[in-house]
Amino acid sequence: MRAVILREFGAPPALTEIDTPVPGPGQVLVRISASGVNPLDTKIRAGRAAHARTRLPAVLGMDLAGVVEQAGPQVTGFAPGDEVYGLAGGVGELQGTLAEYAAVDARLLARKPAGLSMRQAAALPLAVVTAWEGLVDRARVSAGHKVLVHGGAGGVGHIAVQIASARGAQVFATGSARSLQTISGLGAVPIDYRATSVEEYVAEHTGGEGFDIVYDTVGGPALDGAFTAVRVHTGHVVSALGWGSHSLAPLSFRGATYSGVFTLLPMLTGRGREHHGEILREAAALADAGVLAPLVDPRRFTLATVEEAHKIVEAGEAAGKIVVDVTG
Repeated sequence: MRAVILREFGAPPALTEIDTPVPGPGQVLVRISASGVNPLDTKIRAGRAAHARTRLPAVLGMDLAGVVEQAGPQVTGFAPGDEVYGLAGGVGELQGTLAEYAAVDARLLARKPAGLSMRQAAALPLAVVTAWEGLVDRARVSAGHKVLVHGGAGGVGHIAVQIASARGAQVFATGSARSLQTISGLGAVPIDYRATSVEEYVAEHTGGEGFDIVYDTVGGPALDGAFTAVRVHTGHVVSALGWGSHSLAPLSFRGATYSGVFTLLPMLTGRGREHHGEILREAAALADAGVLAPLVDPRRFTLATVEEAHKIVEAGEAAGKIVVDVTG
């Protein structure tokens, strides 16, 4: 099969012929139709993602949508011909998804949303799992909550906005001036973070009380701002980028709580992988109900043009999720 191989961090990936994998116990062989490109993919390629524990040479790519070709021993939930999607590889010792086939732990997969194309489905997994773990698993978002999403038009952010809305929350989201229309179109109240201070938008939208949940997808100063934007006593801050050094004093003085999300942990350790599949099944139901859909950049890429796709993501020039067409 053809696969995009990285042999040296920082070097261009190479389209290469390698052996097609054979599914082992608990695995299914997936013929990959499309693979979403995440900022993390570009960091892995550049050697700036030690937490992904990628071992070279490695097949790049994390998200996939495709068709089950073969079910290995001990697999009961999938059969040949099933259309599936998932956050399936590209970290640790897991083969990446920029390949024509992958042998995937069936626990990481779910049936593809019937109403979405392969390209749309391939744009969802990493973003959906990350958003869900923060909003649902950690913060228990529900009707009546006021939720603030930092980076509401971003890859994880625009999915977080939709999940929170689907669960009955009133959603607000920060972004730059050029992203405010997108945020509004997703159903959230847009906040221009450059034109409005944290104190100003907390006063305007919560009467100074703070938001019940703040989901930070940006990190850095945005996370510091989240600690002062959360509701006193009962508020909860979640971050998918809670790295670096931050003062916890503003959070402590509000009596609020914090959770970090590390989406790759089940993939790296093998523990808790079934929950990824559960999340994707829940997300598929939301997609088929018409309340969850990814923003997908209309430009088309193939295995031969992966480097070009990565450059667009690195430059922040994507208009939605970049997706690579693998086998069509």
